[in-house]
Amino acid sequence: MSRPQDELAEEGEEVFRNLTEVKKSQIVMPCHANHRQELSVGQLLKWMDSTACLSAERHAGCPCVTASVDDIHFEHTIGVGQVVNIKAKVNRAFNTSMEVGIVVNCEDLFSDSHWRVCQAFATFVTQRTTGGKVQLRPLVPRTQEEQVEHSLAAERRRMRLVHADIMKDLLTNRAFQQVEVQEAEKAVPAERTQVESVELVLPPHANHQVNTFGGQIMAWMENVATIAASRLCNAHPTLRSIDMFHFRGPSQVGDRLVLKAIVNNAFKNSMEVGVCAEAYQGEEPLRHINSAFMIFEEGRRRYQEAIARKKIRLDRKYIISCKQTEVPLSVPWDLSNQVYLSYNNVSALKMLAARNNWVLNSEKNKVSLYTLEQKQVLSFKIEFEADVPAERVFMVLSDLSKRVEWDPNYERCELIHRVDDDDFLYRVVTPSICRGGVSSSPSANQGGMVQDFILLASRRPPCDSGDPYVIALRSVTLPTHPPTEGYNRGEVLCAGFSIMEVSNTVSKISYFNQASPEVLPYISTDIAGLSSSFYGTFCTCSTFLQDNRDNPTPKDQPPSSTLNSTLL
Repeated sequence: MSRPQDELAEEGEEVFRNLTEVKKSQIVMPCHANHRQELSVGQLLKWMDSTACLSAERHAGCPCVTASVDDIHFEHTIGVGQVVNIKAKVNRAFNTSMEVGIVVNCEDLFSDSHWRVCQAFATFVTQRTTGGKVQLRPLVPRTQEEQVEHSLAAERRRMRLVHADIMKDLLTNRAFQQVEVQEAEKAVPAERTQVESVELVLPPHANHQVNTFGGQIMAWMENVATIAASRLCNAHPTLRSIDMFHFRGPSQVGDRLVLKAIVNNAFKNSMEVGVCAEAYQGEEPLRHINSAFMIFEEGRRRYQEAIARKKIRLDRKYIISCKQTEVPLSVPWDLSNQVYLSYNNVSALKMLAARNNWVLNSEKNKVSLYTLEQKQVLSFKIEFEADVPAERVFMVLSDLSKRVEWDPNYERCELIHRVDDDDFLYRVVTPSICRGGVSSSPSANQGGMVQDFILLASRRPPCDSGDPYVIALRSVTLPTHPPTEGYNRGEVLCAGFSIMEVSNTVSKISYFNQASPEVLPYISTDIAGLSSSFYGTFCTCSTFLQDNRDNPTPKDQPPSSTLNSTLL
């Protein structure tokens, strides 16, 4: 989540106005409200979409249309008389698409209070009147906040591209195939909740290129979804979230938009409504414009898919949307939440690396130790340069099992499972801590148990020139590897390497660790100035990289491994 400007100002960073930033303020009038005198979510979606579109067009210099919108979680409602403040700006431009971040806040004019309503990320694509795509110019981030969002935009794009595959994998999972529809005496037939409505697209519903506003389509979809949900609960439910969705094709002025909604599943305190928008003109066949799934509070395949989407929704909400300090340690890992844990792993490291208030603690022969204290959490960074190309450093350090050859704090490291080319699961054993530091002698180990960690290692090559290579580490739990007798199960909050290319033959390597109670003893004497063991460790690392500069490991990747079928 983006940090506010006042927090950046406290750190001494100059507040910079992004040239793509667009702001909209609108007082909520009765014509914008529903029966509860609260702002209609459909109206809010229209305002959000138009604001984001203006931001995208500022950067592109040509017309843009909405391609997709990530999950939106509505934290609060907005009443009549209150002010909606919307801010949108481009986070990153790719080849022909760009991500626009949208933040919605509410302001009460009488109490002078402000609160966050929601945050969203929309993808826009360029559109030429003559056809074809426009090659977008890169966006150069200026502030620390922009640098973080610019870096995380690549991770969010990665998730969007695999979203459909995650759903497909879940539906082929045996657990979901065995789900049966629970028939109850008072169950409401799904057909009773069906809603169908037709809207004629007029010029006020479209942009200057006569394409229907994505926000207008979303508003019409929200309307029929609310009716379907109301039919099930015989009340007026509140829309709490909208799942990630993609626009499949354009709609123009003159189209007849057919909107259909049905309740897919009802959970304990909420329900999922599926909505479909199709368009036609004259006697032409229906064109699929968009499908979305909306969660309100108060057929079998649809039932199963609703359960699968609920699983994905919870993973995204509690792993991705939370701040790093709010994510519980050792989140259980499985294939269905792997993408989101990997995102959280990499984004947490990038956000830690982007902090600009690191304090130099000590330096020895160009190996520097920095510390950062924030909200009672101590983090440290060790930085040095190596005469090895950045890509080669990335490949060598990516294989965590080789770390035992240069890091005395790694006694053993075994690969548990190679998830894919970028994510791996390891079990790491570290020596016990005695007074005065780490000891690997048997007598020392008798005084305290050795520790082990179950780590998810996520690696990312640069997306663009100027981006670092990233190797991120965090703790997870595996049912196949519970804590064992004789070992103290440790936790890693956030750790890893950021590798920048200084030249074709020189790299700057930064190692970060957000020290947990289990990790802190290994570095505390260095931070206190009683030791400089970090210098010896990373000098050994530099020598190790030099020795492996021209000796590639087989395929430059850790060996493959498999997990017990009960985990998969």
